[in-house]
Amino acid sequence: MTTVGAYEAKTHLPKLLKRVAKGEKIIITKHGIPVAVLQQPELTKKILPQDVITNLREFRKNHSLNGLSLKEMIEEGRR
Repeated sequence: MTTVGAYEAKTHLPKLLKRVAKGEKIIITKHGIPVAVLQQPELTKKILPQDVITNLREFRKNHSLNGLSLKEMIEEGRR
């Protein structure tokens, strides 16, 4: 893992981003103290809309509003 100062990071950001794109992790420091990390984002799992709908339906089976209507809850939040 490479460490660079904030000024160097600002000056050479395009080069640092190319290194990160290749899988390198870079720590940015300010006065020798780590303040940020440049790294590739973690890939998120793509969820199909049908799976989301199925999960919501399952959730609704086990949870209720106990007599409250969604409209009442929305109105309460607007006050």
